[in-house]
Amino acid sequence: MEAVVLTAGEGTRMRPLTLTRPKTMLPVAGKPMVEYSVDALRDNGVSEIIMITGYREEVVRSHFGDGSEFGVDISYVKQDERLGTAHAIGQAAGMVSDEFIVLNGDIITDPQLVGDLISAYSDMKPETLMVLREVPDPSSFGAVRLEGDRVREIIEKPSPDVDAGNLINTGIYVFSPAVFDYIEQTPLSRRGEYEITDTIMMQVRDDLPVRAIVSEREWIDVGRPWELLDASEKLMKGLERSIHGEVEDGVTIHGPVVVGDGSIIRSGTYIQGPVYIGRDCDIGPNCYLRAHTCIGNNVSIGNAVEIKNSIIMDGTNVNHLSYVGDSVIGAACNIAAGTNIANLRFDDGPVRMRVKEESVDTGRRKLGAVFGDGVKTGINSSFNPGVKVGKGSRIGAGCVIYEDVPSDKLVILKQEYIIRD
Repeated sequence: MEAVVLTAGEGTRMRPLTLTRPKTMLPVAGKPMVEYSVDALRDNGVSEIIMITGYREEVVRSHFGDGSEFGVDISYVKQDERLGTAHAIGQAAGMVSDEFIVLNGDIITDPQLVGDLISAYSDMKPETLMVLREVPDPSSFGAVRLEGDRVREIIEKPSPDVDAGNLINTGIYVFSPAVFDYIEQTPLSRRGEYEITDTIMMQVRDDLPVRAIVSEREWIDVGRPWELLDASEKLMKGLERSIHGEVEDGVTIHGPVVVGDGSIIRSGTYIQGPVYIGRDCDIGPNCYLRAHTCIGNNVSIGNAVEIKNSIIMDGTNVNHLSYVGDSVIGAACNIAAGTNIANLRFDDGPVRMRVKEESVDTGRRKLGAVFGDGVKTGINSSFNPGVKVGKGSRIGAGCVIYEDVPSDKLVILKQEYIIRD
């Protein structure tokens, strides 16, 4: 069986992190989200993968190449206009020869779910097979009504007054090549997109065998910045200790910790796993890395820095005497000495964050800041819980940032001096 992996979208709700990469290339527990899909396919014997790329496709191609380093064969098709999931899947027409799996690159699944899907398709031999899961509230998803194992109706984001059941579409499918004929006939939706759920409902109305399996296996939908932290916490539970770099005398390590090739952990550092540290990093001395921290490649963490439950991306420096709590810090940032990123409100309430100009309750009691790539802070700068700083912005020394800063801005604190003899 072949596979089509959708990785064309930007992920606007993830800004500023996605201003420089597609959403699927954001790191979770040490590797890009879409890599989990590639691994799950490979581990279940699916080695022929077509990636549908689009926004910032060079980032995807640079990471995966032809797929040989990942044990698969990857080819690419660029979706020049992002016109919906049906349009994206339709880009693979003529490239697949038989039944094929479709995975969304921004959804992380248990690899065994892919095995269950292949096995169920082999037993049922339907025209289309969907994976569903039970949720308490289907209002943010596509709810699916079944008759036995046959799909009868898909209701997108049902309102509370609609009895839509509690089964939702996970966006994981197996299709026969006949689906491409239906994609060509799929009309534009009210959102102005070609929706694969509309395509499937056309098959249902034609009485084709469209079936579903209901799975309880892990399925992580990552849509907003703080959900990267949620996903990392879940995935790092299974982390196993693997030390390839240098660990000096006087370092204390508890729990599962990964240290990549070429990295050095300097004396006095205390690591409370699970913690992931990539390649060629310089950590310490005297650092405190707390559970669920994920550090990319070529990262420097200076003397007496504390990092808690955060993602630090490639090439970033966090300099001495700084604190980073429950935050997502982009690539190539420079966090100056004495920078403090707070993660707890005075009133102990849930932290709010702006997503697409709307203030959203994150549901997290502890949440720090989100920095785009290339952010630089000045010494002794501070950041309130839930703020975002756009790519390339500079925050001057001593500033207290209590609201979002757009990209490519300079923030300077102006103050008066009183100088006396």
